[in-house]
Amino acid sequence: MKKLLLLTLTLSSLYPPLAGLAQDKWDLRRCVDYAVANNISVKQADVQARLAKLTLEQSQWNQVPTLSLGTQLGLKSGNTQNPNTYALSTQTYTLNNYQAQSSVTAFNFFSIRNAIVANRLAWQAALANSDKTKNDISLNVANAYLQALLAIEQTDIAKAKLRLSQNQLEITRKQVQAGSLPELNAAELESQVAQDSATFIGAQGTVTQNVLQLKAYMDLDAAAPFEIYTPPVEDIPVENIADLQPESVYSLALVNQPLQKMDALNIASLRKTVESSKGAMYPTFSIVGQLGASWISTYQQQDPSKQPAYTGTDTLPTLHITGSNSFITQDMFNIPLKNIGYFRQLNTTFNQFIGLNVNIPILNNRQLRTAYDKSKLNLRNQELQRDQDNLTLKQNIYQAYTAAITALQKFEANKITVTATHKSAEYADKRYHVGMLNTIDLLTNQNNYFNAQINLLSSQFDYVFKMKVLEYYKGLGIKLSKQ
Repeated sequence: MKKLLLLTLTLSSLYPPLAGLAQDKWDLRRCVDYAVANNISVKQADVQARLAKLTLEQSQWNQVPTLSLGTQLGLKSGNTQNPNTYALSTQTYTLNNYQAQSSVTAFNFFSIRNAIVANRLAWQAALANSDKTKNDISLNVANAYLQALLAIEQTDIAKAKLRLSQNQLEITRKQVQAGSLPELNAAELESQVAQDSATFIGAQGTVTQNVLQLKAYMDLDAAAPFEIYTPPVEDIPVENIADLQPESVYSLALVNQPLQKMDALNIASLRKTVESSKGAMYPTFSIVGQLGASWISTYQQQDPSKQPAYTGTDTLPTLHITGSNSFITQDMFNIPLKNIGYFRQLNTTFNQFIGLNVNIPILNNRQLRTAYDKSKLNLRNQELQRDQDNLTLKQNIYQAYTAAITALQKFEANKITVTATHKSAEYADKRYHVGMLNTIDLLTNQNNYFNAQINLLSSQFDYVFKMKVLEYYKGLGIKLSKQ
């Protein structure tokens, strides 16, 4: 036993995180952080933001000169022109060309500059969309978290109600056996215990379903161990409803909400896109440069190390001014030639070019004009989308405020109902034990109290969530604790 105890203590010291993991609980902050880090929608929004950044970087690189290097190696035959001597000949030779080209846009009516600004704003809009996705996920997680808390509280109430019914059945059974109460009382309580058992089992199933929904929003494996932290609902901080007037909340939401930021950035981006598309219809001025050299296998020149060889005399007829013919003689020589070396030939044929290129779009199947017209329509469409989003935001805020007021009133009314039904249930229990109340009336009073508790919890959680939605629109974030 001592050795077994020692082994157990040793393993506990070696693996302390395992013990803590089994008892670890998830609060709202941990659930939200995990969801933001692992939710697929959030990851997709992040990918879109990174794609937008790559588009921005590409447009910035459009300002940098282009540079390309090329070479050609081949065999040429037939009646061709020598690229070095430009003489026509019928022969077969090998050639090798090298070429370097560079070009930079000098001016294009600010089309590139406006495209860069447009892409930068589009990237910032993508980041705002990523923040919006994170906020939406956070709100969904908070709602699922509150629903799970509500289900847990309802399960505790159902469990307490089941224990009460079981205790009453046990007491009634003893009284029936003693002959002080009829068997009917015990049968009615047995029916109530069965009903309360079904309610308790159903409540446990609801907890499981709500936890699974919470895991789904978090993208957490459904089979992973998970225990939710259950703070008392009355300890959840809630803003004063007087500080959450819909018009003031709407004014703050226009500035703080990521969707509204994204709309504003998209509109600014599309305005620059319109200017960039307009600039693309004007002439583009570019500075171009080129370096080249070539080598061919038949390129030859006189060999200075060897003397020309005499091959004979050639007689050529001539015509004098007087009209008489005479003849002259010319010595013929065979001039020795030699091939020029590869690198020397490249050095000999090396050439350079620099110039100004002007590209004036005249007829291009109306592509530039269509792109310009589309950019203006895209801008108008985004402006309409902004108006729609702002209208939806205002409607949601006013609806959330009205729902919060209604939930608060319902919560206060349910408090009164719970107090009244609690007193009624206590009086009914006392009268039942002295034989002044039958079992049906006792169970009716107890069920009324139980239902009132459930309604109170539901209205309380509903009120808290409605207030959290208003706080979210105001830009206060979502928190269920005072830290």
